[in-house]
Amino acid sequence: MLGCSLIGRKVFQGAGAWLFLGRSRGYPGVSAGLRQSAAGKWQENSWQRNSRKMPEINTDSLDQQQVMLLAEMCILINEDDQKIGADTKKNCHLNSNIDKGLLHRAFSVFLFNSENKLLLQQRSEAKITFPGCYTNTCCSHPLNTPLETEEGNAIGVRRAAQRRLKAELGIPMEQVMPDELKYLTRIHYKAQSDGIWGEHEIDYILFVQKDVALDPDPNEIQTHCYVSKEDLRQLLDKAKRGEVKITPWFQLIADTFLFKWWDNLQNLQKFEDHDQIHHM
Repeated sequence: MLGCSLIGRKVFQGAGAWLFLGRSRGYPGVSAGLRQSAAGKWQENSWQRNSRKMPEINTDSLDQQQVMLLAEMCILINEDDQKIGADTKKNCHLNSNIDKGLLHRAFSVFLFNSENKLLLQQRSEAKITFPGCYTNTCCSHPLNTPLETEEGNAIGVRRAAQRRLKAELGIPMEQVMPDELKYLTRIHYKAQSDGIWGEHEIDYILFVQKDVALDPDPNEIQTHCYVSKEDLRQLLDKAKRGEVKITPWFQLIADTFLFKWWDNLQNLQKFEDHDQIHHM
């Protein structure tokens, strides 16, 4: 396990400069959630017609293990988080498609240990979006499979989170079961990683407090560390000074809800809000 001294390191990205679509509520670099009229919401058949017109993107310069993951099928949704179809991870993360409104389902896990410290990761430089950025414990997407599209109490999303905790961090699946992941709420955000790739997601926020075994995949994670609230505040201050990079979804959550939730790890039920989607 790495020491928390990693918080003091300066990390600068290479070719993947941060370019964003706009600003919202004073958070630089993050656009307001897409607000389309009912008539303009995506329908699967119209998206399929438009997607056939998209130019092919050359991925030869990208990490090939990450390129293979671009074939995974994500869940397409409208801004009410209703499923309207499926498309590849690649198509879901192209800015050219995001600019036309393509939106998919995602999740963010926040795992705390018995000392009330939060597990952070620094994304590997192999990642296609936001390489080298610090972020919460695990961030990914449920796939368009029967197990992960099941929506009751967000069970499909929670199964996907269990799968990705194993894939990214090596956490044995029996150590974090889906019913141990507490679903709090959802956020809707949009942000560019570079001129080609970006994110446009409705992100399910999942909390869990457990001591777990870790064996991170270096293709996914460059460094990891448990941090206190003060450690995280120092990291966020460094990000404001441009000394480190933070993923936009983690920055949004940290600036709004995270510390309030963190103060109430033993009483999170009062913060559960499964009806509202926070457009950020």
